[in-house]
Amino acid sequence: MNAQAPKFPQATHIKTNGINLSVHVAGEGKPLVLCHGWPEIAYSWRFQVPPLVEAGYQVIVPNQRGYATSDAPMEVEAYDCSQLCQDLLGLLDHFGHDEAVFVGHDWGAIVVWNLALMHPRRVSGVINLSVPYMRREKSEWVGFWEKMLGPDFYIVHFNRQPGVADAAFAENPRQFLGNIYRTKAWLEPPPDPVPGMPFIHLARSSKPHGEPLMAESELEVFVRAFEQSGFTGGINWYRNFTRNWHLMADLLA
Repeated sequence: MNAQAPKFPQATHIKTNGINLSVHVAGEGKPLVLCHGWPEIAYSWRFQVPPLVEAGYQVIVPNQRGYATSDAPMEVEAYDCSQLCQDLLGLLDHFGHDEAVFVGHDWGAIVVWNLALMHPRRVSGVINLSVPYMRREKSEWVGFWEKMLGPDFYIVHFNRQPGVADAAFAENPRQFLGNIYRTKAWLEPPPDPVPGMPFIHLARSSKPHGEPLMAESELEVFVRAFEQSGFTGGINWYRNFTRNWHLMADLLA
């Protein structure tokens, strides 16, 4: 049975780096910025915020660009690591902080790694989950993954077939998110392999493996957010892997 989710602070819209981000803020003290991944939103940190506030931190939790009610520029290049980092620096400026500890999960971790490299004076600490520091390989990442994992690997598919996965996920956001936010799938026999992009098959599956990861009321928060934003903004982060490989040439060597 899922633990009851704590009350999450209300969002306010803050202008940063030429866009508006929906940001949840709680507590006072030294700043901690919590950076979500995909397909997540600020609400993904709901269980972490209360103990961090109790520990004496000001906790700043943005819905990053492309998510929920934050702005979602149309151009793919608007989601490169430089822009994503500048969004976070703008939040520090807004709250009057010279530096902060940044906590990232999934794609948020990639942004935080890049932020520490590009703007080390603004980062007093890094805490990252699930994604390690990625060294810059000789070949750009999307081409490397395509060679190693094939055209149906989700990051390759996002880049080589733009718009296809976005539309598939948007067909039924509740079903896609309900199917991806599951646990204990490893306790069941693995499904028979099916040609094509696995996430698209998952989005259309009526019988996902495992059991729900969260209560229905929590899932509803995610569903509403992605019904508002769609999926293209978040997926555009993936479509900048090659661009980021070039932008970070001197720092990721």
